[in-house]
Amino acid sequence: MPELQKLCDGAALLSIANKDALDLAAAFADDPPEGLLDAVPGARTLLLLYDPELLDIERLDLSRRGERPPPRVVRLQACYDGADLDDVARELGMRREELVRRHLGSEHVVSFLGFAPGFAYMTGGFPVPRLRTPRMRVPAGSLAVADGYTGIYPAETPGGWRLLGHVAARMFDPAAAPPSLLRPGDRVLFEAVEQLAEPPARATRPKAQGEALLRVVTSGAFTSVQGGPRYGLSASGVPAGGAMDLASLAAANRALGNDPFAAALEITLVGPELEALQDLRLARGTEVRTMKRGERLNTGLAQRGVRAYVAVEGGLAPALPGETTRPVRAREVLRRGSGRPAQGPRAPRLPIRWGEPLIEIRAHRGPQWGFFASPEDFFDFEYRVSPSSDRRGLRLRGPALALERRSDIPPEGTAPGAVQVPGDGMPIVLGPDRPVTGGYAKIATVIPRDFPLLAQARPGTAVRFVEQPWT
Repeated sequence: MPELQKLCDGAALLSIANKDALDLAAAFADDPPEGLLDAVPGARTLLLLYDPELLDIERLDLSRRGERPPPRVVRLQACYDGADLDDVARELGMRREELVRRHLGSEHVVSFLGFAPGFAYMTGGFPVPRLRTPRMRVPAGSLAVADGYTGIYPAETPGGWRLLGHVAARMFDPAAAPPSLLRPGDRVLFEAVEQLAEPPARATRPKAQGEALLRVVTSGAFTSVQGGPRYGLSASGVPAGGAMDLASLAAANRALGNDPFAAALEITLVGPELEALQDLRLARGTEVRTMKRGERLNTGLAQRGVRAYVAVEGGLAPALPGETTRPVRAREVLRRGSGRPAQGPRAPRLPIRWGEPLIEIRAHRGPQWGFFASPEDFFDFEYRVSPSSDRRGLRLRGPALALERRSDIPPEGTAPGAVQVPGDGMPIVLGPDRPVTGGYAKIATVIPRDFPLLAQARPGTAVRFVEQPWT
């Protein structure tokens, strides 16, 4: 029987071959068991995300297999001018021309998607490690290799793969159906060119629906529309997303009688100024007020922690399925949502400890606990929240965790709250916009009830992790 490891209440990792993982995920997609939220294939695993109140994960039938679409041949033009081309060639003991020739001659087959929406892991790369410290920004369209895989960055993101060049093809478009250019099983053929053609136009976005409620006058530091996590798009590499602090989102919605997961504005540090386009009721946190048409509201600073939520009666229209988080813009019109909001496990209640200079976070041991020379150090060290944290991950600074072996692992699905450790030994607690899959060792998984404390921790806040044993 395949090994099933619980990561936290709501996430478990199944050790299984890639083909079997894809077939089992297809079976779950065709006929999902009650309580199963998503199944995320990896190189040798299948991550199962579920509602623990509805599904006993240890009783789930793991013998099922489903039908997948037939593979296709996809041809992509590539310009081999990447920043790491010479370094990779040197490490492999060949000239850059030979490296390019071998890459063009390799068979690149999509094993699975992850890391970012539309990012396909293709066999046929080179056995070179990721960068010890990932780049903070990798340009969209970058053609890269690591650990025997080839990948193309669909959008500008952080990344640790080695850059060989770039392509013009649009790898992901949330308005297209399907949103990802590639899917598992596809065979990709690269053609070297000196200059790339212009990328294809984006698909036409559907016309905005719903009543106009608010106009954004000024946008604040970083304000976005967030609701509950939206599962089921991992096959295209799309994270579930959702509010960083689900407890605070739910509290604002409950104050108005909304569904706890209805979409609202998530404010980071400094909020927007809003103009009412009709008479309405809204809640900033749990404080409810009425606005008349034409009235303006300056939402101001987040009073407790880093984030605050402004909910509107009836809820806001969420982003397109598959659309990654983007800040709202000045003059943008916010509309009323329709249909049932995204659902997940029960929304947590507000934490009782908030804004303390030192917070304690409970966590279970992670799937690569044994990769570290002294893993118990994780629960002994004190860390501080880095200013470079965002919705993808909360970066921590403190004593480096020593690895007994390389931090790179075969890519596997990432659970909410997973604590991954790159080669520099600095932990990163993954957030709602985390990569769907990742290849760094994970020493722990934060329990869902405590993640809101981290989501509200200001830069410089001291953090200690407390081991939560399984009972």
